[in-house]
Amino acid sequence: NEQASRLRVEREQASAFMRPEFLRIGGARLEQFFAAEAGLRVYRHALDNIVRMAPHTLDARGEALVADFDLSRGAASSVYQILSNADMPWPKVRLADGKELLLDHSGYEEGREAANRDDRKRVFDAFWGKWQEFERSYGVTFHESLKKDAVYTRVRKYPGTLERALDGERLPRAVYDTLIAETNKGLPTLHRYFRLRARLLGIPAGEMRYYDIYPPLVTGSYTYSLDEAKRLVLESARPLGERYVAAMAKGFASRWMDAYPRPHKQSGAHMAGDAYDVHPYVLMNYIGNYESVATIAHEWGHAMHSYFSNATQPYINSEYATFVAEIASTFNEALLLEQMLKRAKTDQERLFYLGFSLENLRATFFRQAMFAEFERDVHARVDRGEALSGKRLSELYGAILRRYHGEREGVVKIDDRYTVEWAYIPHFYRAFYVFQYATSIAASSLFAERVLKDEASTRERYLALLSAGGSDYPYELVKRAGVDLASPAPYRAVIARMDRIMDEIEAIEARRGHK
Repeated sequence: NEQASRLRVEREQASAFMRPEFLRIGGARLEQFFAAEAGLRVYRHALDNIVRMAPHTLDARGEALVADFDLSRGAASSVYQILSNADMPWPKVRLADGKELLLDHSGYEEGREAANRDDRKRVFDAFWGKWQEFERSYGVTFHESLKKDAVYTRVRKYPGTLERALDGERLPRAVYDTLIAETNKGLPTLHRYFRLRARLLGIPAGEMRYYDIYPPLVTGSYTYSLDEAKRLVLESARPLGERYVAAMAKGFASRWMDAYPRPHKQSGAHMAGDAYDVHPYVLMNYIGNYESVATIAHEWGHAMHSYFSNATQPYINSEYATFVAEIASTFNEALLLEQMLKRAKTDQERLFYLGFSLENLRATFFRQAMFAEFERDVHARVDRGEALSGKRLSELYGAILRRYHGEREGVVKIDDRYTVEWAYIPHFYRAFYVFQYATSIAASSLFAERVLKDEASTRERYLALLSAGGSDYPYELVKRAGVDLASPAPYRAVIARMDRIMDEIEAIEARRGHK
């Protein structure tokens, strides 16, 4: 990593003259070049992106100096990664069945889903208690990261770090602010979800705690072979048309996926689509449960995005922005859910899929929007020169955490020690990244709703979005496809989708005699 970072900085240093040189030529002169030479037009968007940044670009010497500092830009993040992964003295807890559980990252994820409520409390108290012991240290690393971002904001002559982050892809500020405003308006839906969760878990009204939000809403031992998973994902993609399904089938048949876990293999799931003239490749750790099937749908959504982008766009325009990337993946998850609901044979099976989807919406939309609101607040404070300690960060995060979880309304009670959760989120060291998970699932919910209604025009615009790569600014590409993420509509659509799922769950429960 260190060697790669150094090579990247050397590349930036060597090419630092280019941006000032293009700015010296100017937009008008570049347009003359495009008019005179058709072969240059493929670079229009990339060069427009440079020219529009003129107010935020330094001279060649200044750009070279900024490139020099890039080598230390990730220092706070590097310290955080070492501390939070290698150096943390992870606690152990003994569960009700006598099992001793080491609460590292994977142990915590296992323990927080425990069926025994007392076990969940033990896990939360021990895990977050340990993080709280290091609250000051994590406060320093995060504050240093925030200060670093504020310095780059001043160097680039932006009014704030949020504006600088959004301007990298020319995203309107209204996208961010509308997301947070509409999410706050939709908090009654989130609170409804928590009340439903409490009922399904048998927790008395008003007694739900933060350690109760992770156990599965509905349990089920459904398993799927890899071939069955591929078939389900292919069938679910049929609303996108034969061309899309054929491309995915070709990928499955041509073994564009490393599916199974094995010793020393990287954990999780990932799609590699950066090699322009090579097909995308999916890394999986398939274990046969529904989450694994949904992950195949998710990662192959990314793979098909790369496939169509690379097949359609020249290299310079083939790389798509994060703002668009998660739309393609979460869209396929929405299609898969519809497929699974159609084939469900019992109410219990239907409840299982609905519950899985409901929790995914909570985690991907509401939770990420909550993170986004916290980021907006702390970056604005540091941009103004405010110093933030670990304790102060916990106070700020805790206030937002309690509002989202409805503590004042008696929905979920949150212990003070759990408010150090901000320190657990590595994405905060990539300023204003996580909001794109929330905007993406909002957009994909609206796209999927329309495509599933067999709207041919939406399907074609959506496929055009996948093929557009990075040929224009991402907000414009999504808007051209039919979803304006600066408007309330997509956020209201995803919240309405969550309400519809809860309507069905409650109807099934009422039919089965559970009030």
